[in-house]
Amino acid sequence: MITDVLIIGGGGAGLRAALECKGLDVVIAVKGLLGKSGCTVMAEGGYNAVFNKEDSFKKHFYDTIKGGGFINNPKLVEILVKNAPKELINLEKFGCLFDRRNRFIAQRPFGGQSFPRTCYSGDRTGHEIIRGLLEYINKFERIKILEDVMAIKLIVENNRCYGAIFLDLINNKIFPIFAKATILATGGAGQIYPITSNPIQKTGDGFSLAYEAGAELIDMEMVQFHPTGIVGKGILVTEAVRGEGGRLYNKYKERFMERYDKERMELSTRDVVARAIYKEIIEGRGINGGVYLDISHLPSEIIEKRLETTLRQFLRFGIDIRKEPMIVAPTAHHFMGGLRINERCETSIEGLYACGEVAGGIHGANRLGGNALADTQVFGAIAGRSAKEFAENEKVEKIYIEVEIPNGEENPEIYIDRVKNIMWEKVSIIRNEEGLKKALKEIEKIDLNSVGGNLQKYFELKNMLNTAKLVIKSALYRRESRGAHYREDYPETKEEWRGNIIIKDNKIKFKKLDYDINEYLNRL
Repeated sequence: MITDVLIIGGGGAGLRAALECKGLDVVIAVKGLLGKSGCTVMAEGGYNAVFNKEDSFKKHFYDTIKGGGFINNPKLVEILVKNAPKELINLEKFGCLFDRRNRFIAQRPFGGQSFPRTCYSGDRTGHEIIRGLLEYINKFERIKILEDVMAIKLIVENNRCYGAIFLDLINNKIFPIFAKATILATGGAGQIYPITSNPIQKTGDGFSLAYEAGAELIDMEMVQFHPTGIVGKGILVTEAVRGEGGRLYNKYKERFMERYDKERMELSTRDVVARAIYKEIIEGRGINGGVYLDISHLPSEIIEKRLETTLRQFLRFGIDIRKEPMIVAPTAHHFMGGLRINERCETSIEGLYACGEVAGGIHGANRLGGNALADTQVFGAIAGRSAKEFAENEKVEKIYIEVEIPNGEENPEIYIDRVKNIMWEKVSIIRNEEGLKKALKEIEKIDLNSVGGNLQKYFELKNMLNTAKLVIKSALYRRESRGAHYREDYPETKEEWRGNIIIKDNKIKFKKLDYDINEYLNRL
C-alpha cells in the first residue's frame, strides 16, 4: 500500500492531523476500532483554554510550566496555550458540543491551575471530541481508515522514514505501508502497569518503534499516576469530581490533603495528590486499599448534570455517589515523556512526526489535567500541516526491511504479566535506586527469543520491554525528585537537575535548561 501521509493512531491527535492533510492521500492505521480504542474517547474532565478576560495566556503558561516542574519545553508550552482556544473553536465547527453558561463556554477548576479554564462537555469531553472529529472526517474521501492493524516496525533508512510495517490483527498477515510522511500518534504505555486507566492497546508501541528506529526520546522517567481510579480496577474517576468540589478523606474522616497542600487541597497537582493518597494507604490510614472521595454534599442535580458518566459508572457497582463516597486509589495514566519534537512536531528522524501522548517535552515532569485534550488538537493540527508540507515535495520510495518473527515456545502473556508486576512494585509512584536496579535486571532477563505463539502479544511484549527499559534507565539517571518522578533516596528537587534526560541508541544524556521564564511571560 502507498500513500502520501501515513498516520499511526486514531485518537484525538491522529484524527486532527488527518484533517490538515486534505488534498492528499491519507491512511489512518488504528490498532483497534477507530474512535473506540484510544485514550481520547475515554477522557472525561475537559480541555484547558483561555477564554475569560480575567484569565490570560501568561497565567496558563506559568501554571503549565510550574506544574511540569519547570522542565517543559517553553516553546511548546507557548504554542499550546496560544492555540488551545482556536482549536476548541475549530472543534465546535467540526460539530462538537461543549457546555455553556449564559451563552459562554463553561469552564471548571482543575488541579494546579490558578483560574477555572477547563472547558467541558459534562464528564465525557473526550467522547464528544471524538464524536465530532469522526463525523467531520467522513467528508473527506481521500482519508482511508485501516482498523485492527498494529505497526511493528518503522521503515527507516539513512535516518529517513518511509512508512511502516504492519501486522493485520485479524489474519496475522504482515504488510508494508509506504508513505512520503509518517505521523506517530500512538498514545502512551499505561499497559506496562497492571492498574491503569489506559485501554488494552496502549503498550508503548510508538515509543518502542521510534527508539528502535534511532529517534531521540525525552523525559521517559516521567509517568503520571492519576490520583483517583476505582480501587483494584484502574478505571478513571475524572478530576472533574474534585473540580466540582469533591473531597478526599482517609478512614478517620480527615481531609488529609491539609497535610500535603493546605492551600490547594484536593486541587493540588496530580503528582502531589497521588503521592498523598499513596502515603495515606501505606501508612495505614486508607480504607480497602484506597481513600474516600466524597461529593455527596453537592446538590443531586449538579452531580446528575455535570458528572453523569461518573454517576452511572458507580451505580453499576451499587454505589450512589449522590449519597455515599467513592473509594479511590492511584492508577497509571499518562506519559509526559516521549519522542523529542520541535515546534513543527518534527522528530530527529526526517519524515517522521509525532503528536499527542507519544510526543514528549510539552508537559515536563507532570501534566495538568485538561492540558492533554488541548495538546491533541494543537499539536495534532501542527503535525498534520507539517507532514502535508513535507509530503507535497517528496516522492514515495519503497524501502524493504526485514522483520524478526518469533520462533520460541513460551507464552508471551506470562512475561507480559511479569513486566506489569515488576513495574508496579519497583517503578511506580515511589522509587529508589535499589528497586530500579532490580527492576532493570529482571526486565533484561526476559528473553524474547524464547517467546512464540500469538504474534500480536509477541510484538506487544517487545514494545513493553523496550518502554520499561527506557523508563527505568531514565529514572535511575535522574537523582532527584521532580513532578511525577519521586526518588525516596533523593527526595529533594535540585536546581542542577532542571533539565531533560534524552535517550537514543542506548545512550543517555542530560541537557540543562537555562531559559529565562520571564522572557516568555513578558511577551504573552
